[in-house]
Amino acid sequence: MVKGLYTAYSGLTVQQKRLDVVSNNLANATTTGYKKEGLTTQSFKDVYGIKVKDETVGYINQNIGTLNLGAKIGESFRSWDQGSFQNTGNTFDFALSGSGLFSISFTNKAGETTLYTRDGSFQMNREGYLVTKDGDFVLGENGPIQLPTDFEKLTVEESGEIYADGQYVDRFALVDFENYDYVEAYGENLYRAVDGATQTDATATVNQGYLEASNINVVTEMVDMISIARDFESNQKIMNTIDEMLGKMVSISEI
Repeated sequence: MVKGLYTAYSGLTVQQKRLDVVSNNLANATTTGYKKEGLTTQSFKDVYGIKVKDETVGYINQNIGTLNLGAKIGESFRSWDQGSFQNTGNTFDFALSGSGLFSISFTNKAGETTLYTRDGSFQMNREGYLVTKDGDFVLGENGPIQLPTDFEKLTVEESGEIYADGQYVDRFALVDFENYDYVEAYGENLYRAVDGATQTDATATVNQGYLEASNINVVTEMVDMISIARDFESNQKIMNTIDEMLGKMVSISEI
């Protein structure tokens, strides 16, 4: 019976984690370039159930089968499916079509590092550098991309080559990875490569004047949230039922 409490509790913790992920997806439904997160669920390994101290079999311990102690989170994953394109007409908005990421020079207290993003909503600072909304430098093949501050027309080819008034400036340093299991979310809509990541040449094309929307389907996430709420309630009812049974057993034993 106590095992039943533990099993129901493990179900509650799984549903709570699932709810956190779905809530985060919904909160980022309008975030440019955001990629959906998900979780897998798996059961704990089976263990042997053993009958002990049973006088009917001469107090010999006997295996009575296998028991399972509930569910747990298997692993988290991210869907890198392409989001839909939104036409903004903004000179400094860029969307990637295909597999690849923009390279960003990110600076914090720990120093400077290269992070990656699908969010191409950039802007130009006073010095002419192309930067993110947070002021981090967008990287080209020659380092941070710096544009002439007095240009009249900025043109970016699908290959990522940047031209200001017809003069070549630089090319976006687009990066791809052999296995995206080695790319994790860093925060601020950025990603970082972890140990084991292998870079490859990006096949993505650059689309100027567009932004990639998140790949979140709000209806699907809402349906998942309702399912989670029902599963959570079911586990609560199991715990309440077992608690009532234990209470009755204690009351009987005191008589």
